[in-house]
Amino acid sequence: MTAPAAPHRSLDELTLGSSMSLEDLVSRDGLNEMVKSAHELFGVPIRVFAEEGKLLADAAESIDLYAYLNTSRAGRAALSEVVAAVKALAPGPAGESQYRCVTGALYRVVAIEYDSRQIGRMILGPFAEPSSLPPSTLLQLDTQLDADQLRTLHAKLPHADEQTVGSVAHHLAKVLDLLLFSGHRALLTSNMHLASVRESFRELEDKNQKLQVAYDRLKELDRLKSNFLATVSHELRTPLTSIIGYSEMLVEGLAGDLTNEQRDFVQTIRDKGDQLLALIKGLLDLSKLESGTMSLRKNHVDVAALVKDVVSTMAPTARKKEVELAFEVEKGLPSIWADAERLRQVLLNLTENAIKFTPVSGAVRLAARITGMEAQNAGDTGGMVLLGARRTAVEMRVADTGIGIPETERMRVFDAFYQVDSSSTREAGGTGLGLSIVKRLVDGHDGTVRIEANQPRGTVFVVTIPVKRATIG
Repeated sequence: MTAPAAPHRSLDELTLGSSMSLEDLVSRDGLNEMVKSAHELFGVPIRVFAEEGKLLADAAESIDLYAYLNTSRAGRAALSEVVAAVKALAPGPAGESQYRCVTGALYRVVAIEYDSRQIGRMILGPFAEPSSLPPSTLLQLDTQLDADQLRTLHAKLPHADEQTVGSVAHHLAKVLDLLLFSGHRALLTSNMHLASVRESFRELEDKNQKLQVAYDRLKELDRLKSNFLATVSHELRTPLTSIIGYSEMLVEGLAGDLTNEQRDFVQTIRDKGDQLLALIKGLLDLSKLESGTMSLRKNHVDVAALVKDVVSTMAPTARKKEVELAFEVEKGLPSIWADAERLRQVLLNLTENAIKFTPVSGAVRLAARITGMEAQNAGDTGGMVLLGARRTAVEMRVADTGIGIPETERMRVFDAFYQVDSSSTREAGGTGLGLSIVKRLVDGHDGTVRIEANQPRGTVFVVTIPVKRATIG
């Protein structure tokens, strides 16, 4: 059962719709640059507020008259009333409103609109009209305030006529409209891109989840396959051992004399039984290696003696096939830390394959020499391979002059049941298990196995096993 798909984002969410704010469309730095430029040109204080009242940009210097009024209680109260009134002032149907404060100066509040919705306010002021005088309400506000000082400071107020301030407001509104449009377009592009990325990520998560389910299923099937092979192989080996045993007794004449033709038939039964038993052993070995239940009994192994034993064992097969079998072992070769029986199985398998795929009058040669190999943790050295520790190892080579293995197939031949020639008319028999077992046994010895070309034809299998046991650093 798959998880329900994530809901798609609505168009209103992508375009910010009703939740779109002034800060979403224009940066604070951009607003500050705009209002400071206008203030430098016209000398009118300008502030920009978000719709919820947050100050976003400020181009206003301290005004001495207001600082002086703050020195008296009545002045502070009057200024507080002005601030509250200006903040509460609605722009009105025309998008603009004015407020005259106790000093006679004017504040103009302009609505910032986008997409038929108010998203902020711009306040211009305070500014006094040219040649204006302080009103009597200001001079009579508090007896503690000096009237002459009030007149002097009133004259220092920013001066501008209403028409000029209206033009400034109109100009700023147009500039803001362009900024808002550009910001909205950029924001829409960004949101659409993010939505596309999220959708791609969601699809990727869905695919990963399906792949994980498929992987778990395949892993379970592989486990069942291994168990099935192990069970069937074990059950087949018991009756097969009896068949081979009784056929041996018949050949030896324990049940009476046999004619030559009968002896040939029984010998065929025994030979085919041996082949089937070898196949079953291979299946059992593979299942043990895949499940990790095969234990390696490692000890110091004399490589020279091992190679000689393998050559001696395979010599009759080579003579029967009319293939030359030779070996060469480097003098002073050290012993290696390995399971002698399993390593013998590796060399026997490779040598048998080499003889099988080498034509009459061909040659198969085994060789062993000392070499070096990168430590298993060389990949964790941050790329410092040249400085990584090298382990002394012994390299064993099985070379033939046979049909060879195409370069594109050299990695796949280590897969279980894989054969380069899988047609029904192939000349060489086999199940494709041998090299898979070789690879897993070599890996169990912390070694490596690879295939080299043997020009002009043939194949070279190279097995490298470390001399000493691995140390945990």
